[in-house]
Amino acid sequence: MLGALRLVASGGGAIGGLLFVLIYLGVIVLYIAGLWKTFEKAGQQGWLAIIPILNIYILIKLAGREGWWIILFLIPCINIVIAAIVYMDVAQKFGKSAAYGIGMWLLGFIFIPMLGFGDATYQGDTTRII
Repeated sequence: MLGALRLVASGGGAIGGLLFVLIYLGVIVLYIAGLWKTFEKAGQQGWLAIIPILNIYILIKLAGREGWWIILFLIPCINIVIAAIVYMDVAQKFGKSAAYGIGMWLLGFIFIPMLGFGDATYQGDTTRII
């Protein structure tokens, strides 16, 4: 009897864990899809959104900042401030407010897909970065 109770209790945890993983993967896919569309709107290749570090470099360039800012993303604590600045600049390049950029920074899984799939247009330089 005790073994059956343990089996039922552990099964619920496994289902909860599986549900969490599925939701987490869904959020990641939504974020990447939004970033992909955002890159395409800015005249870049969308697949660059799936390459770590390179996608940050592309965001930095879309924000109108110098490429060496990627180094600032490698410094703990400084990277938090730099990310906020870059997201606010990207939002402004798409005609959005700085508050929208803060939303991209804090709730990127919501605001980046809204930017990518919405009707905002990129107002910066659309020359291919890579």
